[in-house]
Amino acid sequence: MRKQLFTLMIAAATLTTVVSCGEDDPIQTSSCSDGIQNGDETGVDCGGSCQPCTSVDLAGEVTTEVTLDASVTYKLTGSYIVKEGGILRISAGTRIEATGGTSAYIAVAQGGKIFVDGSKENPVVMTSGAATPAAKDWGGLVVCGQAPTNVGNTATSEVAGLTYGGNIIDDNSGSIRYLRIEYTGATFNSSKEFNGLSLFGVGSGTTVEYVQSFEGGDDGIEFFGGTVNGKYLVATNSGDDSIDFADGWAGTGEYWYISGSARAGIEGSNNGNDGDAAPVTNATLKNITVVGPVGEGALYYKEGGGNFTIDNFYISGVDLGVKVKSIADDPQASVRIENGDLKMTNVQFAENVDGFALTDYAGVNQDFIGQGVTSGAGNGAAAPDWTAGWTRGLSNSGVSKENLAGEVTGEVTLKADVEYQLTSSFIVKDGGKLTIPAGTVIKATGGTSAYIAVAQGGQIFIDGEANNPVVMTSGATTPAPKDWGGLVVCGQAPTNVGSIATSEVAGLTYGGNIVDDNSGSIRYLRIEYTGATFNSSKEFNGLSLFGVGSGTTVEYVQSYEGGDDGIEFFGGTVNGRYLVATNSGDDSIDFADGWAGTGEYWYISGSARAGIEGSNNGNDGDAAPVTNATLKNITVVGPVGEGALYYKEGGGNFTIDNFYISGVDLGVKVKSIADDPQASVRIENGDLKMTNVQFVNNAAGFVSTNYEGANQSFITEGTATGAGNGAAAPDWTNGWTKGL
Repeated sequence: MRKQLFTLMIAAATLTTVVSCGEDDPIQTSSCSDGIQNGDETGVDCGGSCQPCTSVDLAGEVTTEVTLDASVTYKLTGSYIVKEGGILRISAGTRIEATGGTSAYIAVAQGGKIFVDGSKENPVVMTSGAATPAAKDWGGLVVCGQAPTNVGNTATSEVAGLTYGGNIIDDNSGSIRYLRIEYTGATFNSSKEFNGLSLFGVGSGTTVEYVQSFEGGDDGIEFFGGTVNGKYLVATNSGDDSIDFADGWAGTGEYWYISGSARAGIEGSNNGNDGDAAPVTNATLKNITVVGPVGEGALYYKEGGGNFTIDNFYISGVDLGVKVKSIADDPQASVRIENGDLKMTNVQFAENVDGFALTDYAGVNQDFIGQGVTSGAGNGAAAPDWTAGWTRGLSNSGVSKENLAGEVTGEVTLKADVEYQLTSSFIVKDGGKLTIPAGTVIKATGGTSAYIAVAQGGQIFIDGEANNPVVMTSGATTPAPKDWGGLVVCGQAPTNVGSIATSEVAGLTYGGNIVDDNSGSIRYLRIEYTGATFNSSKEFNGLSLFGVGSGTTVEYVQSYEGGDDGIEFFGGTVNGRYLVATNSGDDSIDFADGWAGTGEYWYISGSARAGIEGSNNGNDGDAAPVTNATLKNITVVGPVGEGALYYKEGGGNFTIDNFYISGVDLGVKVKSIADDPQASVRIENGDLKMTNVQFVNNAAGFVSTNYEGANQSFITEGTATGAGNGAAAPDWTNGWTKGL
């Protein structure tokens, strides 16, 4: 058994760490069958539950030793400060989600230590806990050490209000490796903002390497004096400078990859109040890439600058290489450039933009930049190999993971470079809008509790592409049908089960009188391993459309290995084009309850029951409005358990043309006249019309229909192409489907 990793130390008078389990953690008062409480697994007591905590609120102070555990998602709800003598260890794969703006941050005081023990495969992630994360959602990580700065032996950090500075050059604040910090930069005012990672007077005994700041609202990473070195650093889409150093920093920076800076790629300065303050910034930079655009140059040398030695510097897509203020505005910086204190060798400029200038420095010395052919951080402008797997937003980034649950009431857009873990229901409420871009993957766990639903008045926009679909699938190690619910959309279009009804699954209202109701657009979506079961009469389908209106787009959708129906229309007026159902545990495509729509280009294979099941109403075969379906260009490939088409429960008015049926023993199934009189009446009235129907590869005992009534001419056979290629998968399925 894995023993506790999260140790809580509460002194008699001092609260050291405040934690509480989320509301979803079950509480049990009875004894556990194996005698083990949740605290035995995680060190956190959820009130006696036999289940381990999966979510813990994090705030307070660390005064002894605390280890965070990757099996727990931590919710940072306030400041979390490692005090002098405290040690905070964060295991590989740990995720910390922050809420609270400027009040939510992690800080290490002088004499405290932090050990971020991420790995390439499992980085530590500190991110926003917002439903729609954005820059400035929370503070960031602040470390304060006892190494020299030029702002005095004792200074107070701009954020977190902690003391820093001293004379311990090799001061050790711990080790930070493989850490990704996202959506930081919460703002107090225009001159006081958090950075992603802020290093105040941190000493050279501290390790800082393999750190990325992603979508930070201010600087990505900043060194405020100190002697700590920074290796393998990444700053992506920073709201100010990407990497900034000042206040007498005396360190080495190696392998920095910077892209998308609102201001400078690198800002290097000495002291904002006194450009000659000592000790003077003394920076050695090697193997650096800056990819524009940048607002203030690839390098901004300012406020006295300092002694900079820079070698192997690859700069791409900028209009200004090195920015320097005028001699009048920054005389100390100009003096240093004239003295040769800024030395740049092997600098390569690539893909320069219009108006490019090497530097805007107006002094005599224009030779401080020595150009050459370089590799920068490793691959020139391209993401270097060492960023692969643990970063985000780069061409070779690994896929980061985020939990998905709760409600959408505003506008939420998911990101394709995130793998979403659907752990419970995720519901788009009235007025909410959910956009899912091409390439997004959502992995669900939790059986019937895990599903995505759109309520009346909500909208979903699934913007997949032919070679880059959106995928909703199982998160199980060995995925199987019925692993999770599915996608449910509820609209305000007419049905014949009443003007207001409740969806069989998700328990949402649907129906109304808005024929052209618009619930959004679903294009190039693959839904896998759905159909979680409540009981024999209540199961999820892959895609369930309850009273969805014709203003909604549904096309290029596949249900793959669903445990119940693949795709089902419960009334409504929405059309369905380019639909695929593969290996459905019940019917492949089902419509009922007064559906009045058109289905075109449906490719169906491997149905446990009917290929297509079409009905009017299970309680009243004559309920109005009557199902009125137009189907065109359809292929059903057997085997099927209940016919290529099952016309039942009153059926409806069906017009079907170009229907290719292969490998079945029954073409059209109809219950007996006694069992389904309304369906039989409609067949006799000619309400079921099927033209250009082709049967091929018939199974043993094949019959075109089992209908026993007088009208046996509702099927007109002919040559058909079906969904495009007869029994073969049609060309329009290429690239985005599975199992064909």
